[in-house]
Amino acid sequence: MAPPLVSVPMKKNKKPSLVLTLSAAGLLIGAGSIGYWLLSQRQPLSGELVGANIIPGDALFAVSLTTDPQQWQKLRQFGTKETQAELDKNLVQLRDRFLTNNGYDFQKDVAPWVGDDVTIAFLAPDTVSKPAPKPVATTDEDTANDQQSMVMVLPVKDPEIAKNILARPKTLKQGKWIDRIYQGIAIKQSEGQAGENFSAALLDGRFLVITDSPKATERAIDAYKNKTSLATTGGFAENFPKIANYQPFAQFYVNVPTAAKIAAASPNRPIPAQVLAQLQNNQGLAGTMTLEPEGIRFKGVSWLNPNSQRVLAVENKAGKMQSRVPAETLMMLSGGNLQRLWGDYVLTSQGNPLSPIAPEQIRGGIKSLTNLDLDKDLLSWMKGEFSLSVIPTTPKQGSPGDFRAGLVFMVEGSNRQSAEASIKQLDDVMKNQYQFQVQSAKVAGQPVINWVSPYGTLTATHGWLDGDVAFLVVGAPITDKIVPQPNNTLASTLPFQQTVPTEPNPTNGQFFLDVERTVKNFPLPTLIPNQETLLDATRSIGMTSAVSDSRSNRYDIFIALKKVTNMTTLPSPERSKSSSAIPSTISP
Repeated sequence: MAPPLVSVPMKKNKKPSLVLTLSAAGLLIGAGSIGYWLLSQRQPLSGELVGANIIPGDALFAVSLTTDPQQWQKLRQFGTKETQAELDKNLVQLRDRFLTNNGYDFQKDVAPWVGDDVTIAFLAPDTVSKPAPKPVATTDEDTANDQQSMVMVLPVKDPEIAKNILARPKTLKQGKWIDRIYQGIAIKQSEGQAGENFSAALLDGRFLVITDSPKATERAIDAYKNKTSLATTGGFAENFPKIANYQPFAQFYVNVPTAAKIAAASPNRPIPAQVLAQLQNNQGLAGTMTLEPEGIRFKGVSWLNPNSQRVLAVENKAGKMQSRVPAETLMMLSGGNLQRLWGDYVLTSQGNPLSPIAPEQIRGGIKSLTNLDLDKDLLSWMKGEFSLSVIPTTPKQGSPGDFRAGLVFMVEGSNRQSAEASIKQLDDVMKNQYQFQVQSAKVAGQPVINWVSPYGTLTATHGWLDGDVAFLVVGAPITDKIVPQPNNTLASTLPFQQTVPTEPNPTNGQFFLDVERTVKNFPLPTLIPNQETLLDATRSIGMTSAVSDSRSNRYDIFIALKKVTNMTTLPSPERSKSSSAIPSTISP
């Protein structure tokens, strides 16, 4: 499985919100084009990000969205009444803000000229690439360059109509429109507005480019003419086609080294120099989202910098653990090589303040608790497929304190003799240091070892499956569900087969979570806003990953969703316009 990419904090933008940016841009091309971005279009087979040949190569993030009304209607069918209501609220707000409230009708004003989808990219501040810090005294231009810029690319079906729109833009409420030429390209931009100055240019009659600053327009034109765009960025052209899909709902790209530089410049959580250097080995993360009858599918790819000395080991040997756990398993996470996964984690996480847990802390914790060396005593023989699963059990009547599920760890060992020696040391620690009873027993005729706490409760069981697969059960006594190998396995269930992607194949890791049964029976920690509402709309989640080649990893994710019965229609513009005032901000 691939090493985790670092989540980076963004510098606080002093400019007005993105909603204001889009609203002002709508004065130029007709606010309807933005509403069209979210409510109407058609999307062909896509193997590239629309506008990738225009977006500057150092762009931080780019996203392309279909606006096919049928696809958005399809999205509205998923979830529950609560999630549909939340989605509908946002769609109505966007439609009314960018269409109805500005006097536009999509079919009449937008559909005749606009293309099949819209791409929005955010450019990194110029100061990210500057070697020296800025002086204390700054000019207005310095301040503008230190802020993120937005580039919007709209494909054009009818150049003549697009030219007419540029020639006769909407009247500004403040300031005026001016014309200028840059590299032979005519630019229409606003002047005298409070806040940003917006610019628009028509490139070769095929793409209408709108930005929130004149400098960003020039950068887009330079990228287009000089072939320094996102399309020419290292690894982009080779890897983006790997996630091509018919009629994608959305596509995105993240520039990892640029994101890392911005994080390193943050005064709150700076990234150490050695970690920043390591992150430069990673180049990009891209994905495609499509809507299917029973849910949403994501196809993702991450790749290394072509100049990086690091290479990936093409080793995809997972795919058997789902046949070792029973059908009632709630969750299973598997991987192809635990030792290698740990090595990748150490490589990208050591000294990184953004890592969930520092490798040094994990090593130190195991050493202090068990007196075992994680690398030498344990991981040295854990070179095969591994899995972590949650298997429920039925609590005994009248025993509310009993565990309701067991946590099961399995790993295919490469050296049983070394493994048994390490496990024997672990048994001795549990017996001598923690006063557990270490008892030999049998389950279905197979020898196992039970750890029983001083209070007499069965705490854990370990043993071997098929000679070379070690297992450890913690919590509920569910060993009889995996010994012997169950007849009805997780792999044979419809939820697993319908949720966990069959590609890429072969695989180096899979994940399955039965959300419905898990939420119903076990409390979950809150990790994201509106988590309860989102989980209530989800049936199950599945993922399959693989090392595509020595430079890239592939991921397929499927989220099976519930469907709304008796789906309502969106309120008409007349009804929504007479309703309560539209808020000034729109949640994603």
